[in-house]
Amino acid sequence: MTKTEMMAKIRKDNPKAFHNVNGEQIEITGAEYEALISQWAEAALAKEAEDAVQAAAKASAEAKLAALGLTTADLKAIGL
Repeated sequence: MTKTEMMAKIRKDNPKAFHNVNGEQIEITGAEYEALISQWAEAALAKEAEDAVQAAAKASAEAKLAALGLTTADLKAIGL
């Protein structure tokens, strides 16, 4: 997903955003709203990328174990 696509999804899911100031909700609009949506999109994309890296690392480790004829259960059984 591109940043533009992520921003569109976030805008759809959050058509309005608010700051809480002394217990009062103030709507964020204009450039401030767009900056907030951009920050949220960057954070979401960074999380997706990190999750993909972790999933790839896990798959790689499991493939290496399989090549040795082992499973994660085998490692747990021997205390690793």
